[in-house]
Amino acid sequence: MSTQKPFSLLVIPDDEPPVLSGTPYDARVRALAERVEWHLDRPASDQETIERLKDADAVINIRSSVRFNRQVLSACSKLKILSVWGTGVDHVDLPAAAELGITVSNTPGYGAPYVSEHALTLALAVSRQIVQNDRHIRQGGWTRGFIDELYGKTLGVVGTGAIGRRMIELGKAIGMRVIAWTVNPTPEREQEYGVAFLPLERLLAEADVVSLHVALSPATERLIGAEQLALMKPTAILVNTARGGVVDQDALLEVLREGRIAGAGLDVFETEPLPAGHPLTELDNVVLSPHAGGMAYNGTMRGLEMSVENLESFAAGNPIYVVAQGNRS
Repeated sequence: MSTQKPFSLLVIPDDEPPVLSGTPYDARVRALAERVEWHLDRPASDQETIERLKDADAVINIRSSVRFNRQVLSACSKLKILSVWGTGVDHVDLPAAAELGITVSNTPGYGAPYVSEHALTLALAVSRQIVQNDRHIRQGGWTRGFIDELYGKTLGVVGTGAIGRRMIELGKAIGMRVIAWTVNPTPEREQEYGVAFLPLERLLAEADVVSLHVALSPATERLIGAEQLALMKPTAILVNTARGGVVDQDALLEVLREGRIAGAGLDVFETEPLPAGHPLTELDNVVLSPHAGGMAYNGTMRGLEMSVENLESFAAGNPIYVVAQGNRS
């Protein structure tokens, strides 16, 4: 006797490059719906997103480059649950989702050890000139002169959620003085995290490495603009593993070109994938990474498992990791 599955049509609109397909969670996904549509490319427009999702009652979203704005969500009249793989949900119109009755879940915290490790790697790669020296040796060169160190320097952590908090620990572990900025500074949190919370302007002026770990929201969009970049030391490094929109990319390009900061390590960009020939690719003082901070294997598997758990728990009537509460059933 067959058992009815909880969803009629489950769509994965954007598994490109594939991370969920072929994993141990592939079968669990297929067990949740009578029909599964699995797209191994990304929709090129809102209209294409709508075409893929218009009949779905459940969706697993893999890539934040796919936008779930009001227009898209309004066209998904059957959609009950949108499960986002990842912590950031800035690409989802959460008020619209709640208004339309669509529950949105994410996968918080799973990537904290991996994204923070990636941020530290970018900081080290820039300061130690790893990419430039690798290229220099491959071209037949050898010693190029002094490189910089992070030991004894000041790390400024902007945002103290799970990733930022882990970044504080890593900075201390390699001998850095760590300061931080948060939207909710309290003496109790200062004591718990073992850092001083400073105003953003002061942090930018004091830090040798500024590492960004805030979610993208109207309050944090272009949090780091021309005015803020002007406060940084000419020897400082900016690291961004948060979201591209947290930084004014044009202003960053200008200060990097003019040498007004020493360099940047960037895992995220205003437009992703980063277009071929983008001006950032022409700069020698920038290390670029393809939004790969959370792509460590163990972290990826846990995040994918959580995204499937979101659908399973919703189907059981006990949704978890909810960031927008809907009422479609």
